[in-house]
Amino acid sequence: MKAKRAICALLAAAFALLSFAACQSGKASQASESSQSEADTTIETTAPESGLYDIKSYENSEVFDILEVNQGGKYDEICTTYKFNYLSDGLKIEGYMSIPLSAEKTQKPAKCVMYNHGGNRNFGKLENNTTAPICSVCDRIVVASQYRGCGGSEGEDHFGGDDLNDVIKLIDLCEKHFSFIDMDDFCVIGASRGGVMTYPAAKKDSRIKRIVALGAVTDLFVLYEARDDMKIVLKETIGFTPEENPEEYKKRSAVYWAEEIKVPVLMFHAKLDKQVLYSQAEDLYAKLKGTTDCTLITYDDDSHAEIKPQDYKTLYDWLNQSVSK
Repeated sequence: MKAKRAICALLAAAFALLSFAACQSGKASQASESSQSEADTTIETTAPESGLYDIKSYENSEVFDILEVNQGGKYDEICTTYKFNYLSDGLKIEGYMSIPLSAEKTQKPAKCVMYNHGGNRNFGKLENNTTAPICSVCDRIVVASQYRGCGGSEGEDHFGGDDLNDVIKLIDLCEKHFSFIDMDDFCVIGASRGGVMTYPAAKKDSRIKRIVALGAVTDLFVLYEARDDMKIVLKETIGFTPEENPEEYKKRSAVYWAEEIKVPVLMFHAKLDKQVLYSQAEDLYAKLKGTTDCTLITYDDDSHAEIKPQDYKTLYDWLNQSVSK
């Protein structure tokens, strides 16, 4: 009961950190990319003898530098947060994980939410305090990838190109390496640019059972035309304009293959959002509602990629309802 009261008390503050501004220009971090190594395909599956949640014991040649990064504040009473590195296509990628203390006490596997952040390159990168508030609201383990070319990750940001492999690889680790994660009802939250990382991942990976979209990008053609700064960002990260290579833009834009999204989707989008136009959510919703369980919650302001206090319970209840497998 004490834990539940603590979670409720934190709701008002928790989702402030989810309000990531999408897609603004920044300086690209550059590093050479290497091919997929054989070691990258071998994932340890045995739980450590020292205990299911002995996180340091999960280190090996492709999951390493695990470090506790709790902030010494109110979230320490709810969860423990870790920063780590993992290999994806031979690149060192930064990852984060927050684990509810309630799960650690049970020493049983717990359900998980993956958070796909917004921004590009170092703009909107994950911080040590990003996943803890999400964990406190959802009461689930939260994992997140920094993506290549962002923060401390190697490689270059390709805005939903081969950096999508970093998301899929982290799901692999959740299933086969981190024995404390229960893959039943695995959910992915995509905020802003995170929509470009979330919808395509759900299209190709059946382990994703539901999606939460926060001001999510669903149409890169619209994004390109709506914002001059994004013309520069998309040209630099994707390598082409929409006119030069429309297929690269389509494969990142869920609105063009909405019928391939088969999982429930909960969308939040402000009607006056200037960073990702409301029409992106409206157009995808119109297509999804005919093929899957889809809910669109709207706000009459210009907020971006956030959930209002009155809808915190809506999210929590939606995550905890049963979902067909």
